[in-house]
Amino acid sequence: MTRRPGLSVRLRLTLSYAAVILVTGALLLAAVWLFLLRYVPDQALIVRADTPLHGVFPVRSTLLRVFAPRAAALLGFLLVLGLLAGWFLAGRMLAPLTRIADAARAAGQGSLSHRIRMTGRQDEFRELSDTVDTMLGRLESHVAEQQRFAANASHELRTPLAISRALLDVARRDPRHDHAELLDRLHAANTRAIDLTEALLLLSRGTVSREPVDLSLIAEEAAETLLPLAEQRGITLEVTGGVAPASGSAELLLRMVTNLVQNAIVHNLPAGGAVTVHTGDDAGTSVLRVENTGSTLAPDLVPTLTEPFHRGTDRVRGDEHPGVGLGLAIVHSVVRAHGGTLGLCPRAGGGLLVTVRLPGTP
Repeated sequence: MTRRPGLSVRLRLTLSYAAVILVTGALLLAAVWLFLLRYVPDQALIVRADTPLHGVFPVRSTLLRVFAPRAAALLGFLLVLGLLAGWFLAGRMLAPLTRIADAARAAGQGSLSHRIRMTGRQDEFRELSDTVDTMLGRLESHVAEQQRFAANASHELRTPLAISRALLDVARRDPRHDHAELLDRLHAANTRAIDLTEALLLLSRGTVSREPVDLSLIAEEAAETLLPLAEQRGITLEVTGGVAPASGSAELLLRMVTNLVQNAIVHNLPAGGAVTVHTGDDAGTSVLRVENTGSTLAPDLVPTLTEPFHRGTDRVRGDEHPGVGLGLAIVHSVVRAHGGTLGLCPRAGGGLLVTVRLPGTP
């Protein structure tokens, strides 16, 4: 639908100021007529000299003949003054709004780094400016994160696809190639691509379904699933603690705990390591702790472990579980979607302590 062009806000404010001044002047002139001129006699009066009111009194018609043109000129002057002053004052008042509009227009054209940074007193425009700056900062951070994630995801997805294409090219050139080995390697590459795709879908979810869950039951299920992997590596896997009621998606929370336990097993000592999973309730907050042994982690490495596709190169792991670099990134995404917090702390003797806190339920 086509919108008809209307008056600008500045022009409307100018007309409003001028109208207020004009009406105020007209009311003052009306008050002069009502309380002064109406009591002037319309005919000449002769007053005796011995009275308090003596002298020459003007006639009402004479006063009106002199007063009316000057009153009209005064109203015209007030109108012009109202228009000029209103235009100037409206421009001064709307100048911050113009800056905010320029920033929004620049953001609409893709420039999210622009900030208003308005100074002066804390008023409505200053509050709106600070809100827009905060919004632009979050948008810039979100867009940068999405761009970095998309670039890394494209790179990671290209790897298993390139491996599959290379295997197929080898089989096409050599029909006598061992098909069993080819199928196994294709299956491994396809599995890696599927795992990566599922991980990307988990990271892209913005909302989760809500249902009562118990983190202790989820932890036991994840530990039971990964127990063969722990036994294969000679790692002791133990689940302790009590009930930890929470609200959220059981599927996503199971994936979260599974990723934590799997990371704790894979990034561990070559032999004789241990993984401890503990659940409990802390003043209405459901707590899950996953602790493992391993090599000593640098303090500056720990905050980067939740970034997508970032792998801790100093952590011990085996080649049979190359991973996709999304383990803790998925955990962080799931925890954030459930309104919880994720804490990473390197252990003094080596390894990592991961603490997940979720809002509890009665």
